[in-house]
Amino acid sequence: MPNANEENSSALSQVQHRAVSELLRVSPVADDLARRFQEAGFTLALVGGSVRDALLGRLGNDLDFTTDARPEDVLKIVRPWADAVWEVGIAFGTVGCQKSARVEDTDQNFQIEVTTYRSEAYDRTSRKPEVSYGDSIEDDLVRRDFTVNAMAVALPQKDFIDPYGGLQDLAERVLRTPSTPEESFSDDPLRMMRAARFAAQLDFEVAPDVVAAMKAMAERIDIVSAERVRDELNKLILSAYPRMGLALLVDTGLADHVLPELPALRLERDEHHRHKDVYEHTLIVLEQAMALEDSGPDLTLRLAALLHDIGKPRTRRFEKDGRVSFHHHEVVGAKMTKKRMAALKYSNDLVKDVSRLVELHLRFHGYGTGEWTDSAVRRYVRDAGPMLDRLHKLTRSDCTTRNKRRASALSRAYDGLEERIALLQEQEELDAIRPDLDGNQIMETLGVGPGPVVGRAYKFLLELRLENGPMEHDAAVSALKEWWATQPQG
Repeated sequence: MPNANEENSSALSQVQHRAVSELLRVSPVADDLARRFQEAGFTLALVGGSVRDALLGRLGNDLDFTTDARPEDVLKIVRPWADAVWEVGIAFGTVGCQKSARVEDTDQNFQIEVTTYRSEAYDRTSRKPEVSYGDSIEDDLVRRDFTVNAMAVALPQKDFIDPYGGLQDLAERVLRTPSTPEESFSDDPLRMMRAARFAAQLDFEVAPDVVAAMKAMAERIDIVSAERVRDELNKLILSAYPRMGLALLVDTGLADHVLPELPALRLERDEHHRHKDVYEHTLIVLEQAMALEDSGPDLTLRLAALLHDIGKPRTRRFEKDGRVSFHHHEVVGAKMTKKRMAALKYSNDLVKDVSRLVELHLRFHGYGTGEWTDSAVRRYVRDAGPMLDRLHKLTRSDCTTRNKRRASALSRAYDGLEERIALLQEQEELDAIRPDLDGNQIMETLGVGPGPVVGRAYKFLLELRLENGPMEHDAAVSALKEWWATQPQG
């Protein structure tokens, strides 16, 4: 049996082998750019996530570089070379550009960022980091978040620079900070969330001293802007292992500041253990929803799965018979979802879609096990609108019972509903349900002009359409006239 040192040495050699092949792949672009910096009297190195991903064998076409050149010098070098240049991050020392190149017999586009050696830190009251430029790559690397992101490859000579043991930590799949965790998190408190995000993306363990610092400094996250917190949360939720990252946020107390509704789901079970752990249930629903994704990670679906039960703590009631109820938790949860997502500066459209899914996630169960009427099916489709496919996935994911017979029955019942929807969609174009008369026909039939009456009549005909399905024109006109005769006139 190999000993631990031999196993670690083997892991390191595999990592290094992957890096060589990845770096060779991007050499046509990276080396060309490096030579231009060299000719101008500056140095250039591939750095951070790009080096980490090269070592993991997953380097893409987004390349990060660091240099001793100041931003204005970087612009002079890249402008004649790049296909496009942008200066959005220049206040933070970063120049971005795009370059097309032929690599491995294919034309590829590379997104490139070149950042001047720098250091940055927050003060106690600021939401934005203060940036100052540095003069050495070692000082630049020590200010980075984790050792696995604090490695560089000097170009074009390909010298590997690893002053803080990032290669070893990468082989051991552990997240540590180059300086002490306290110094690192004081410089930028968002790094605490990045620890959770990288754990979720890379399936890495977080070093105990890093976790301890996250617990001790969790409240420092409050000085970071909502937009930066949201962006890290999105990356975590869209990762391969979001449970790991979310659990770390909850266990360290960070979630109490950025997503307090999640730890609130850890309800104390009642003395008879008659309701399940809502927090654990939520994480399972998230994972089951991920398994149903068919076009890559779906932020809308994952957020809905994560938030679908956040109304339960506020609606929990202990009934006289010992049961625990959560009446209308979906309605309360939808309102809470809107409030939390708005606080995190999500777009209005995403807030609307996610809160709608939260509001509708119990609708299927409200019909029991009986036969769905055509009217109920139409209303289900109408209310879900463009979220129907996601609602199917969320509803199926929400079944976490260990009772195989009950789970199978629920699955069959939902299969039946989807079949009914498909049949009615084929017959009635459910996706675009409209009344059988339009506004102009309503005004002509009733002899009225534009106004509130037309809106009320339209709503009446829509309800009629949902209840009974399509009507012939003459039947719709007759029904409208009967309704109009019952309305107060004048």
